[in-house]
Amino acid sequence: MEKPYAESCEQNREPILSVIKPLLAQQQSVLEIGSGTGQHAVYFAQQMPQLTWQPSDQREFLSGIRLWIEDARLTNVAVPIELDVTTSKWPDTTFDAVFSANTLHIMHWHEIQALFREIKNILGKNGLLLIYGPFNYNQQYTSDSNARFDSWLKQRDPQSGIRNFEDINELAEENDLVLVDDFVMPENNRILYWKYTG
Repeated sequence: MEKPYAESCEQNREPILSVIKPLLAQQQSVLEIGSGTGQHAVYFAQQMPQLTWQPSDQREFLSGIRLWIEDARLTNVAVPIELDVTTSKWPDTTFDAVFSANTLHIMHWHEIQALFREIKNILGKNGLLLIYGPFNYNQQYTSDSNARFDSWLKQRDPQSGIRNFEDINELAEENDLVLVDDFVMPENNRILYWKYTG
């Protein structure tokens, strides 16, 4: 089996790192939800050696993630765990931070609700939640390319699509997460940064 590869991971990893590295400088453990190919897990763990990076995803993606980890031979990336936000047993441990990239526009709304409900159970006090991806603001696309992307997503799966920032932030607030910052990223993406206050 060849390692899975996503060009977008190579393109966005450095801009993402430039934002999350200072935020995670004092943290020790991160759960990544939806690790996909595993490229982000390996790269971020290399660049932030003080962190223990815990990749996770649905079962069919785990073997590809393991290939990236095995090749990288890093001591601070844990064995990837199976995590389907609506059906899997979530980790028993707590983490200093949760990171997820390009997941919310693929997930169905009930899955996003489940994600936010569970996150508060695995974040320690003042834990960080960092989510990267495209978002709409005031029900409006931020670019023509995002509008085209949203159309493509909905043709593939009508229950997916670019989410409205206001809806996501309301869900976060319902689960004791307070928005700290909203970073503008290249290619009409954002990084939303919340802190758990529960």
